[in-house]
Amino acid sequence: MSTTDLRLDVLMQLSDLPGVPGQEDAVRDFVLGELEGLADEVRVDALGNVIAFRGAAGEGAARQRVMISAHMDEIGFLVRFVDDKGFLRVQALGGFDARNLFARNVTVHTRGGKLSGILQPGTKPVHVASAEERKKIPEIREFFIDLGLDSEEARRQVRIGDMVTLEQSARQVGRLITGKAMDDRASVFMLLEVLRHLKGQSLKHDLYAVFSVQEEVGLRGAITAAYGVEPTIGIGLDVTLAIDGVGGSPEDAVTRLGDGIGIKVFDSSMISTRWLVDEFYDLAESRGIKSQLEVLSMGGTDGGAIQRSRAGVPTLTLSIPTRYIHTVVESVHEQDVRAGVDLLLAYLA
Repeated sequence: MSTTDLRLDVLMQLSDLPGVPGQEDAVRDFVLGELEGLADEVRVDALGNVIAFRGAAGEGAARQRVMISAHMDEIGFLVRFVDDKGFLRVQALGGFDARNLFARNVTVHTRGGKLSGILQPGTKPVHVASAEERKKIPEIREFFIDLGLDSEEARRQVRIGDMVTLEQSARQVGRLITGKAMDDRASVFMLLEVLRHLKGQSLKHDLYAVFSVQEEVGLRGAITAAYGVEPTIGIGLDVTLAIDGVGGSPEDAVTRLGDGIGIKVFDSSMISTRWLVDEFYDLAESRGIKSQLEVLSMGGTDGGAIQRSRAGVPTLTLSIPTRYIHTVVESVHEQDVRAGVDLLLAYLA
C-alpha cells in the first residue's frame, strides 16, 4: 500500500470554496497560493484558466509537452429573476438531479457580500398535497430561493447573474472525504499534490498543469487552454461514477471505491488513445499501483477537449471513483486519490 502523504485538510478546503462556471475566482486564488514555489512559470489566461509550467531536465527526442487538466468549477446556479415576493428564480449551471435539491441551504454571492437562502421547489407541503402531487418530481425551473427579504430589499441586494452555491461543509467519513464539490476539486487537489511531490525532482517531460474553468457547461476552459499550450500528450483529471453501494448492479458500477484510480477507456466526450491507456495500465501494474479500467456511458471531461484541439492530441483521462456525484455529499476514497498521485508521479518523474 502506498504511503504517499496527502494533505486531506487542503482537499476539504477546496471542496468548501464557491466557484460555479464563470465565477471560479475563490478557487483560482486558492490554487495560485498553493502553486507558489512549485512551478517555473504560472499564468492566468484570458478565460481564467491557471496554467503552471514545469520544464523537463535536459534535451531528448522522447521529451513531450504534457498537459494535465483538472477543472475548478462546480455545479451551481445563477440568479435569473427576482419576483414580486422577493423570491429568486435560478438558472442551473451543470447537470442537477432535482430529487437531490429539496430543502437545501444555499448562499447567494452578491457584490455586497454573501446572503443565506433556502432552496425549495414551488410545491405544496406533504400535509396538503394530493397523492399524485407527492409523486411528481419538480423541474429545476420550479425551484426558488427564499432570502427572508421582501422584493424591494431583495432587488436592492441581488443582481441578475449573481452566483448561487449549495451549502455543505466537507468532512471525513471513515476512509472517505465527502463534500459538495469533489467534482472536480478532488482532481484539483490531486494535481496540486503531484506538483508538491515533484518539487526538487527532475521531469522527463515538459509539464503544463492546467486548472481549468467552465468544464461543467461544455469543457470550455480546457478548449482554450489546449490551443494555447499545444500539448503533444493530454491527460484529463476528473471524477467518475462509483455505483457500488446499495441499489446498483456489479455490471453498472463503472468503478468501485478503494479499488484504485480509474483509467478511462470511454465516455461520451472521448475514446481514450489506446496506447496511452495501455501505457498507464502497464505502469500501474509494474509499480503496484491500484487501478481500474473505466467505461462511462455518459459524461465528459477536459480530456475530450484536449484530444480534439488543433490537429488532435493523444489523450486519456484518469478518474477518481466517486459516490453520489452531483450531490452535496460527493464522496471519494483517500486511497484512490493517493493511487492517482502515485501514477502521475511515476509517469512524470
